[in-house]
Amino acid sequence: MRKLLYILIFASVCTQAQIIRKYSNEFLNIGAGARGLAMGGAVLSSQDDVYAPMWNPAGLMGVERDWQGAAMHAEYFESIAKYDYIAYAKPLDSKGGVFAVSVVRLGIDNILNTTQLIDSEGNIDYDKITKFSQADYAALVSYAFHPGGNHKLSAGVNAKLVYRNVGKFASGFGFGFDVGALYHADSGWKFGGMLRDATTTVNFWNVDQAELSTIVNGEEFNPAPTDKMEITMPKLNVGASKNFEVSQNISILPEAGLNIDFAKTAALVSTDFASITPYAGAEMNYNDLVFVRLGVNRFQSITDIEDLKRKVSFQPSAGIGIKYRGLTLDYAITNSGIGGSNFFSNFFSLKFDMGEFRN
Repeated sequence: MRKLLYILIFASVCTQAQIIRKYSNEFLNIGAGARGLAMGGAVLSSQDDVYAPMWNPAGLMGVERDWQGAAMHAEYFESIAKYDYIAYAKPLDSKGGVFAVSVVRLGIDNILNTTQLIDSEGNIDYDKITKFSQADYAALVSYAFHPGGNHKLSAGVNAKLVYRNVGKFASGFGFGFDVGALYHADSGWKFGGMLRDATTTVNFWNVDQAELSTIVNGEEFNPAPTDKMEITMPKLNVGASKNFEVSQNISILPEAGLNIDFAKTAALVSTDFASITPYAGAEMNYNDLVFVRLGVNRFQSITDIEDLKRKVSFQPSAGIGIKYRGLTLDYAITNSGIGGSNFFSNFFSLKFDMGEFRN
């Protein structure tokens, strides 16, 4: 408890003294697993496997025996960016909880470096254009348990270590925590909540001034930022779901919820204190063998660049899954935003459940 208090005090001091970013470490808000992405992220109360740390670590309590492993690869924005995830989860028999470790990477290669395009006298030299890569990495160590032995209630925590690299220009390290909870009601409803960056996540940056800046006719361009510490503020996600049996072989699992940012953004409901975005998704399960999924998320109020009128943009998604014994293969496709751009992203994920495989 004393260590947690020190962390909270440190985070509070840093928040007051350093720069706060609305969209810091956004790659950790994407999620993982084609199931959740196909459902528009509407899995906060229903993701109960090795992919749970990216949605709600309390869902890890669904890993009840042996171990689970997972891997995902995604091509974002028509292959401009590559997104990868691997994870491992295992119940701890002696503690009654579940331990998991996950690694995430989002990278963009072959970015044009034009910082040296213009020499000190103002002349353009295209031969000085080079390329660099930008990548974000994160390692999550997660633990879930039943508080007080209450099996209707699950709690979970992520400890996050972040490394971000922008070519030769800058690199940064960060750390933070997520906390989540999941409640199973007697009526069959599940209610989930996750507080991302619960104590704020702190990133420490190191910028190479010589690589970043250039001087033209005595004037410096691309000066290095003066703030070397970046603060990621907490975000709250909540959701509810219930499984409905349609027939002996078919069931439908809908979920809906809210994403809450404690900052003013382009969300449909936006105030100085918080911005709220709804999301929804559903999964049809045929005989626990074939799954069909739909979702919608990221509702935003945007300005059309042609007529300057405000309109609503949203992100639809869809996907399928096939399960055989302990092996599950999922696919998802999303649009970057109807009403905005129209780039498509494809996700493939694989899950291996040793407990089901041994049955």
